[in-house]
Amino acid sequence: MLLTFGGRSYALRAGESVLDVLARHGVGLPSACRAGACHTCLLRAEAGDPGEAGQEGLKPALRASGYFLACLARPATDVTVAPAASDIFTPATLLRRERLAADVLAVWLRPHRPVGFRAGQHVTLTRGDGIIRPYSIANLPSEADRDGMEFHLRIYPQGAMSGWLATARQGTELSIGIPTGQCFYLPGNPTAPLLLAGTGTGIAPLLAIARDAEASGHTGPVVVIHGARDPGRLYLGEQSPRGRVADDGGSVIRWRTCVRSRGEDIVVAVAAEFTALTDPMAAHAYLCGGAGSVTRMRRALFMAGMSLRAIDADQFLPAVSPGLAVSPG
Repeated sequence: MLLTFGGRSYALRAGESVLDVLARHGVGLPSACRAGACHTCLLRAEAGDPGEAGQEGLKPALRASGYFLACLARPATDVTVAPAASDIFTPATLLRRERLAADVLAVWLRPHRPVGFRAGQHVTLTRGDGIIRPYSIANLPSEADRDGMEFHLRIYPQGAMSGWLATARQGTELSIGIPTGQCFYLPGNPTAPLLLAGTGTGIAPLLAIARDAEASGHTGPVVVIHGARDPGRLYLGEQSPRGRVADDGGSVIRWRTCVRSRGEDIVVAVAAEFTALTDPMAAHAYLCGGAGSVTRMRRALFMAGMSLRAIDADQFLPAVSPGLAVSPG
């Protein structure tokens, strides 16, 4: 079978993805997670069948237009592909930024046209020179319409995106990719307990989910746990962050922290919170953060009796791209 891209054809090996064959021939295609979550490697099929696997998780409109994910696509026929059209990327302007901690930055971007998203999802941000990174959205759609889309990112010394954003001028232009991810609040069971646990900047999308639930009229208990290796990494503080999580008075949201240097294990805390719920079998969990922590929390909840179908998890893969949230299936 042959893959044609940019006017050149390449032979596909058995079981090879579109991204694999392009990389093997030295064709530079933006990619980050290589797991179908970030949508960085989105391409469009002009002829042939890229395979059903490459379209998993895409919106119906994108599927109908021939879009697919190069990292997952394993064509069943000869296929001719092209880069994604520019209209799926939304130009945006850097409004402002704020240091939340020495190594954590909040940035607000104003899209030039509406970006429809659910609280808790993530998008790719692209610089003018083509550097691209995925980040989770930290605020609600209504707030984004008013103040711009908010992102929390850890600043890495050599971070091509995080370090650049830390010094970029107000008014700098970027582009925002299509919102992705299935980790968001779904109305329909307003009394169900919600358990949200995240490490590092993984707490940002989880807070958005918790606040979205409250704004949607959720009346069941909502527990938000922020884990860190030491107190200095709790960039939102030890107490309930005003303006981000409502105060206890009249709110269904309860905030707690878990610090490893104090002998506190977020995995143990999550399992204990689950078993302490008055109706644990009706609970839904949202997990976000480092891959190891998310995997351990997910396993602990399952062993405590929670169905895997009741757990939505996004995990960061810093070895691939710092700040990337990837749904593990």
